[in-house]
Amino acid sequence: MSHNSVSDIRQMMVVISTVEEWSSLKSLLQHSSGDECHFSSVGSNQICDMTVEHHSISLHYTDLQPNMTEEAMSQALEGCFNSCRDGISSFLLLIRGGCYTKTERRMMEILQAHFGAEALKHLVVLSVEDGKVVDTLDDALLDLINVCDGRYCRFTSTEGLLALLEMVDYMLAENGVSGYTEEMLSAAKRRSTEDSALNMLKQKRKKEAAEKKHHETKREGLEEALISHRALLQLQTSAVDDDEANKLSVVLLGLSGSGKTSALNLILERAGNQYSVNGLSHESASTTSSCEKKEAFAAGRRLVLVDTPELWDEDGVEAVELVKDCLALALPGPHVFLLVLQVGRFTQGESDMLGHLQRIFGREFAEHAVVLFVRFDSKTREKIDDHVSGAHSSLQELIRKCGSRYYELNVSKSQNALSFPQVKDLLSGINKLAASHGGRPYAVRRFSVQELQQRSKVMEERKEGTQEVNFLLRDE
Repeated sequence: MSHNSVSDIRQMMVVISTVEEWSSLKSLLQHSSGDECHFSSVGSNQICDMTVEHHSISLHYTDLQPNMTEEAMSQALEGCFNSCRDGISSFLLLIRGGCYTKTERRMMEILQAHFGAEALKHLVVLSVEDGKVVDTLDDALLDLINVCDGRYCRFTSTEGLLALLEMVDYMLAENGVSGYTEEMLSAAKRRSTEDSALNMLKQKRKKEAAEKKHHETKREGLEEALISHRALLQLQTSAVDDDEANKLSVVLLGLSGSGKTSALNLILERAGNQYSVNGLSHESASTTSSCEKKEAFAAGRRLVLVDTPELWDEDGVEAVELVKDCLALALPGPHVFLLVLQVGRFTQGESDMLGHLQRIFGREFAEHAVVLFVRFDSKTREKIDDHVSGAHSSLQELIRKCGSRYYELNVSKSQNALSFPQVKDLLSGINKLAASHGGRPYAVRRFSVQELQQRSKVMEERKEGTQEVNFLLRDE
């Protein structure tokens, strides 16, 4: 479309407005142009053809409702544009009385989005003034006029149309093109598609960034929860460690009939401050066939006593399973071993006992051992020190290897009152020996801690099961 002057060719314009502004413009055109103004319709588009002083004008309008979606309004504008063959001279925005409404602003945004920024180079703002006119143009309208290089016309009569045509002619001359063409629309659509793809990519990246931030926040939350959990575990472990540090495990060892069980029961009673002259005798305690654990609190410490049967047979063969049971019950110890000997009895079996125990528990066993003499005979008045000084050399050697640590317990009923100070002295000696090793338990490296812990768990479950069966049998 070549434009040497406005009179050379029909000026095709797409009118952008609401139906109210379009109706006002039609009324003014009919009043000012009379028979020179002809209206027709092509589909949904309305067309106004007229001639003004040998200038031919064709205005194309489509009804744009304020509640239309952006897509619907874009399609309506494109349909109106396509009704103009070979492109258009300009887009014509109608406003009323110099008032630039929100609806018209939205139309401009959609025009630019669909037809591209190039459309604003071919835009003229036409103020239809058939009534009230604003005194001052608002800033948004002034900004639009500025973008349009000042193309703003006021229309009240035919003179306004002539000014519009001159402005369009000047605009085309300045742009050096034939108006807004289909090629421009295609290019705008292509850019819009690219922009949409770019926007989609941006949105995708934004979403990914948001998801990443969400995951990071979630991860940070999990890390904080993990730190809190670890702190809680540490506190719990510290509590367990404190409990373990306050725990004193003692294993009673000796031959059958030496008085291990009697001594253990008496220690538990006296450690728990159970004192009675008429208390039960411990003389008739039955023979121990398995390892058993009992506990009491003594002097603010948790005292664990483990009773054991003989840990080897007549041929000196070690009972490995009993050894494991013994150590499992004494976890994390043992801290101290009590070698229980009956006063007045020292056979070859007792003489060989230390050798057996060192093979089972290690060469350092004796460094953690205390000899405990159990007295069943209440008639004998001999002091324990005198008994040791006059004992067989093998017994004296055993005591010497155990650091010369020995104590006495009288478990006979008639001497019950004497047992309280004896137990007190014994516990004091046990505490001193444990303290001399820094409170650390004796480590038997033959078995792992994990193995012993698992064994302890199994033994505890077995014990609970036995108690439940006994309870049911008792109910029957």
